[in-house]
Amino acid sequence: MSVIIYIIVMAGVTYLIRMIPFTLFRKKIRSTFFRSFLYYIPYAVLSAMTIPAIFYSTGNFATSIIGTIVAVALAYFNFPLIVVALAASAAAFIFGFFI
Repeated sequence: MSVIIYIIVMAGVTYLIRMIPFTLFRKKIRSTFFRSFLYYIPYAVLSAMTIPAIFYSTGNFATSIIGTIVAVALAYFNFPLIVVALAASAAAFIFGFFI
């Protein structure tokens, strides 16, 4: 029964998050500050959710650091996302054997 309540609450919150901007903002937003704020919110939230998961996923802080360094370096040189993800995972996995 509690799972059903959790699903209903989650659906309600998701609906409200998507509905409220449509009801509050009828006109186009002209403020450049507010528009840039709204533009960067998804990136900030994604980073806030991903970064802690990166450092706690392997169970070893050193392997997480190595994987993150590899990922940031490859992303800096504009490698495709799949290459970045696979290389970072492989680097953390291989480094885990040596420590």
